Amino acid sequence: MSVPRWDDETLKAGTMVRTALWLVTVVGEGNVFTKEEHRNAFPGISQADRRMRDLRDYDWVIHTNTEDATLRPQEQRFVKAGVPVWQRDVKRAATSPAITAKQRQAVFAADDYQCVTCGIAGGETYADSPSETAVLAASSRTVRLSHDRTELMYVTECKRCRSGTGNDQSADLARLLSDIRDLDEAEQRRLLLWIKRGRRGATPIDRAWTAYRRLPSEARDTLLGHLDDGTL
Repeated sequence: MSVPRWDDETLKAGTMVRTALWLVTVVGEGNVFTKEEHRNAFPGISQADRRMRDLRDYDWVIHTNTEDATLRPQEQRFVKAGVPVWQRDVKRAATSPAITAKQRQAVFAADDYQCVTCGIAGGETYADSPSETAVLAASSRTVRLSHDRTELMYVTECKRCRSGTGNDQSADLARLLSDIRDLDEAEQRRLLLWIKRGRRGATPIDRAWTAYRRLPSEARDTLLGHLDDGTL
């Protein structure tokens, strides 16, 4: 689908929408731009930087050197486009009350200040990128509570997981409850225990698998022989 020109003088849109169009048509996803380039594109607009930050409320991902250590202080990276805010109906449907700082801290505390997707804590470095520090954010989720009722809720995510293009921004509690009802009583009790502990407990077969994987290859072959011929 074609998008309007960001510098079209006949376009009735504010700086946030024009910035979104500028990012899509001039910068391009994955590319780096400078704050000066953005300001030059919108001369005389004193709040241009803030309008760009407002795009994050519509799932646009723009990294600074805080999230991407390869960037210089004046650089930013346009990671991913979010809601097409130049489409009024789509923008209106995506608009939700802004979360307050107090609410955000409550979300972080409820999730133990860890990303619910990858488990990293705020301020920790990533194992595959020691120069990158995890920054937490409160991400919105549309949760289906029943066949005819949905509600917007929040979870804690690091900005890396939040920017993942394959990340599903919805949850289906009704479906999950249905799946849990299909478990037998022992499995339901085990799940309840995991939920109360806040972590999954290892079953005997989990522990056996982990111990097996730690064996030297010759020992693994010996164990496999015993399992194959039933001589345990």
